[in-house]
Amino acid sequence: MHFHEGYHTYYIYIITNKSKTVLYTGVTGNLKNRLQQHSENIQSSIPTFASRYQVHYLLYFEKFTWIDEAIAREKEIKKWRREKKLNLIKTINPSLDFLDNWFQL
Repeated sequence: MHFHEGYHTYYIYIITNKSKTVLYTGVTGNLKNRLQQHSENIQSSIPTFASRYQVHYLLYFEKFTWIDEAIAREKEIKKWRREKKLNLIKTINPSLDFLDNWFQL
């Protein structure tokens, strides 16, 4: 797999904290920048989910051409229980490794 941004490229992603106790699902048009924003929010004084739970480690992502499809998929996954989300993550990341360094930030 290669990481490429395209003209119409959208992502859904699942990130976690260091101890992997919290899962956060989001959607973005630029995964690299969004992960950087989550990381910066942790050190910010502005209260966000990421800062509250120290969530910024990438576990999973899917790539889409159309934003409507990405948003629909994000909403679908957000309704799932934790176990189902973990099973999805394990389809591409069986060891639940942090993927943040999979591409250059």
